[in-house]
Formats: sequence, C-alpha cells, structure tokens
Amino acid sequence: MDKQLLSILVCPLCKGALTYHAEQQELWCAQSRLAYPIKDGIPMMLESEARALSDAECAA
Repeated sequence: MDKQLLSILVCPLCKGALTYHAEQQELWCAQSRLAYPIKDGIPMMLESEARALSDAECAA
C-alpha cells in the first residue's frame, strides 16, 4: 500500500483515520468498525464493500 495514498485516505462514513493491515489486504476504521478491502492494489472505499470488524479486531 502506497504510504502517500494511505496518508490522504479517510473512512467515507466518519472521516476517521484508517489503519493498513497487510495480511488481510484491508484498511480498518476503528471508529466505524469497518474493514475496507484492497483489490488489485485499489482500496474499495464503499460501505457496501466493507465488512464489519469484530470486537477482537477493534481491540487489536
């Protein structure tokens, strides 16, 4: 994930910061409790593409 791109991306719902998780190829927003997938190097920043984060994932 390009660091410059990551520095300007925010959660589309709450405008909060995102955390990159390389193993899952996802961007996580702890405030919205959503994980946005990265497909072929492109972040899918739509709520309909996101999955809900579990309590354990949010605590990590």
